[in-house]
Amino acid sequence: MSKVYIFDTTLRDGEQTPGVNLNTEEKLEIAEQLTKLNVDIIEAGFPVSSPGEFESVKIIAEKVKGPTIAALARAIPLDIDRAWEAIKSAESPRIHIFIATSDIHIEKKLRKTREEVLEEAVSAVKYGKRYCNDIEFSAEDASRTDFNFLCRVLEAVIEAGATVINIPDTVGYALPWEFGDLIRKLRENVKNMDRVIISIHCHNDLGLATANSLSAIINGAQQVECTINGLGERAGNTAMEEVVMALKVKKLPYDVGINISEIYKTSKLVSNLTGVLIQPNKAIVGENAFAHESGIHQHGVLQDPSTYEIIDPKTIGISESRIVLGRLSGKHAFEKRLQELGYNLPPEQLEESFKKFKELADKKKEITDRDIESLVSNQIKYIPEHYKLVHLQIVSGIGIVPTATVVLTEDEKEIKNVGIGNGPIDAAYKAITNAVKVEHTLQDFYLKSVTGGTDALGEALVKIADKDGNIYTGRASSTDVIEASAKAYLRAINQMLSFKERS
Repeated sequence: MSKVYIFDTTLRDGEQTPGVNLNTEEKLEIAEQLTKLNVDIIEAGFPVSSPGEFESVKIIAEKVKGPTIAALARAIPLDIDRAWEAIKSAESPRIHIFIATSDIHIEKKLRKTREEVLEEAVSAVKYGKRYCNDIEFSAEDASRTDFNFLCRVLEAVIEAGATVINIPDTVGYALPWEFGDLIRKLRENVKNMDRVIISIHCHNDLGLATANSLSAIINGAQQVECTINGLGERAGNTAMEEVVMALKVKKLPYDVGINISEIYKTSKLVSNLTGVLIQPNKAIVGENAFAHESGIHQHGVLQDPSTYEIIDPKTIGISESRIVLGRLSGKHAFEKRLQELGYNLPPEQLEESFKKFKELADKKKEITDRDIESLVSNQIKYIPEHYKLVHLQIVSGIGIVPTATVVLTEDEKEIKNVGIGNGPIDAAYKAITNAVKVEHTLQDFYLKSVTGGTDALGEALVKIADKDGNIYTGRASSTDVIEASAKAYLRAINQMLSFKERS
């Protein structure tokens, strides 16, 4: 497999996203997470741009071990001096020098001639080479540069000592077949191109950054410059997670070496620290990337996730895909969510509850778990009380081991037992467990105040699981929260026993 190097520029081009301003501690935290992600190169920043930027790059170079640490510089000696000063303590430093090569940039921005640009590019690479062996050269706006002139510049900077040649689609102007063809033609026409790593840096102005990057890789590019979540100037850069997962999912013969289990964690960290929210339908890491609302899709995913998911969410650090209940959802998804919430309804109650759910879904965009629980509690019918709570006594206090005594009845037969615990509710649950001798595990316990004041009504919700992992729910209210907790626990047990009988 061919190696493709991942050059992450989240801390440089990504920070150029309007409204983003990371401090040194935040940049260091992201750099350390990028190391866990196992990127090959971290472009830590543009040191000459400000004292704070210089200090951030310097600290990252000193503290982050593993990846190559790159610093950006214009083709100006002062920039190159500051870049080297910032990264010289890195295990593997790289100076990244750039100058524009397209006629529109040369004439309108630089106000120079082609020959002056060529001379400055060569001079800058030679100057940087005095400090650092690893020199990357970028021909800014390469995709709009005259091809013959671009070849001249690249050949000259390679002779001057550049080790990496970067071909940017600076304004996201190229189409995938055009950009791939450009990389192929440069490999064929720049005689010393085989001596360097060919890098590409694509912007997303037409929404084609990922496609252009993949096209370039197929045509011989060996390094992809990208950002987490596609951050960057204007419409952003190539999203690292998209390129990496496209190569993985399609099983293309390229090794990127990324620890994909860290992708989602890295995405969330960058979003949190930059304050840039991830669009819900963002590929790979968006909130809806593994969410399903259509009944047809939900049915397929519940049968086999691969019917509608080409990526297992667990591989990138997401615990599971999400079934969103709404007006398009089907009965299979509704029943599955009920079971997850601990409601195992007989067919007639399920049918009635689903009908009510559909009526509610026509009025709301998304149905929450609380909506479902409220809806089902109004539909659910009497559950036989295999066990009834007759008596509950608690002894608890400071310096006293909490102890509970319970008296239950089962078919009018009285059962007594005791339990000790970390607190009065835990002791009550231990006593009930000892009395019923039904195999189960407590999954969740939730207690809240329904009303206000010292005499507030407390509501307890308990979820238990049987040996097969099925969930059962019990709910009860009382001004005595210990009583409510005990009754809710017993109702969950009764629901489990009732379900076993129906089965």
